[in-house]
Amino acid sequence: MRILLTNDDGIHAPGLKVLETIARRLSDDITIVAPSEEQSGAGHSLTLSRPVRLLPMGEKRFAVTGTPTDSVMMALNEVMKDGPPDLILSGVNRGANLGEDVTYSGTVSAAMEGALAGVRSIALSQVYKMEGMGDHAPWDVAEAWGDKVLRPLIDAPWAPRTLVNINFPPVAPQDVKGIRVVSQGLRDYGRSKVIKRTDPRGFDYYWFALGHILHTPAHSTDLEAIDDGYISVTPLHLDMTFAPALDVLAARYE
Repeated sequence: MRILLTNDDGIHAPGLKVLETIARRLSDDITIVAPSEEQSGAGHSLTLSRPVRLLPMGEKRFAVTGTPTDSVMMALNEVMKDGPPDLILSGVNRGANLGEDVTYSGTVSAAMEGALAGVRSIALSQVYKMEGMGDHAPWDVAEAWGDKVLRPLIDAPWAPRTLVNINFPPVAPQDVKGIRVVSQGLRDYGRSKVIKRTDPRGFDYYWFALGHILHTPAHSTDLEAIDDGYISVTPLHLDMTFAPALDVLAARYE
């Protein structure tokens, strides 16, 4: 089995090393193509206004001067053009990709690009409790449970243009309660914050941050699964058409 690894935290990210450890339990045919620098929040963006460079970083290991989407495209169209991967793994992301995070996430978007290309693709993220942990975020749950979560997915039925989003809870490996297949949750949009600062020259600048999380009422989504100490597994589909509205809108134009 040929596996492509990528991420949005960059080629040198600790989470990518964790992902490689997980992947080598599944296969010895591993290729890594990841952004040269951190691209968190890049979403499904594609670089069109400047050239993208492919930088060799070792055997079957490459950095791309672009986004996670660029990285997957370079992998499929250049690095692995003579033998495409059987599986694409994106991550392990530093921090959660739950609820509407998937619309911003470069980690999930890399898996989306793989799904568009017809390759079985999975995004993996490690949730952590405290802000500002940086590279000190704990990876032991992802490393201990990663292959256990992935193995059942490898030969599972897989519909076209779908991907799977996995999140690991911020608990000790022995405290994980299990694996729960759940739907995507939705937080309150008001959780977002814009933090204003002033630089030494007197000019204002801003940081985007996330505030308090408001969960959905039922314990049936990825948000609650993580809070309850479970690993969340969520299938996502790239067809974003809201089918119930088709006939309603069509009637407006009759």
